[in-house]
Amino acid sequence: MRIHGTLTKWNDDRGFGFITPAKGPPDLFVHVSSFPREGGRPQLNELISFEVEAAADGRQRAVRVMRPAQRPARPTATREYSRPRTYTRTHRRTGSIMLLVIVSVGVFAWSQFQQKEVPFSQALEQSVEQTQPAQNFSCDGRTMCPQMTSCAEATYFIRSCPGTKMDGDGDGVPCEDQWCH
Repeated sequence: MRIHGTLTKWNDDRGFGFITPAKGPPDLFVHVSSFPREGGRPQLNELISFEVEAAADGRQRAVRVMRPAQRPARPTATREYSRPRTYTRTHRRTGSIMLLVIVSVGVFAWSQFQQKEVPFSQALEQSVEQTQPAQNFSCDGRTMCPQMTSCAEATYFIRSCPGTKMDGDGDGVPCEDQWCH
């Protein structure tokens, strides 16, 4: 039911005030969001019509305020039930497209990196082969770094002989602390 009254108190800085109804209940609280957007800020002693609704704390408040010759403000939904106005289907599509672009760039960059990367163990093997003449090694039961005499020998053992224990960090480079620095 619509009631008429006058805006008797208003705090523009905080955006609320009180309406004195023409007849009926005592002064009612009113928030700036209850006023229609068009028509400017509320003014003291302004004649208005409104509806009464119970607030969350149980007290009565004025809502859907109308000024003479204006339409009522749209009811404001409580936050727990309303979806933010800025989040729309277009935003979801844009986010999905951006995610797809980022993933595509990442996959491309990773493939380029993998093509150009030379594993450290392969580079080490190439440098060992270039600096030392080919030697004949054979699996003779040695499995630990202190039993080796060179990096080339440790590399041969780790690649050719089962049960070796010379690559503690699993990077393919044996005896890093002793022979293959």
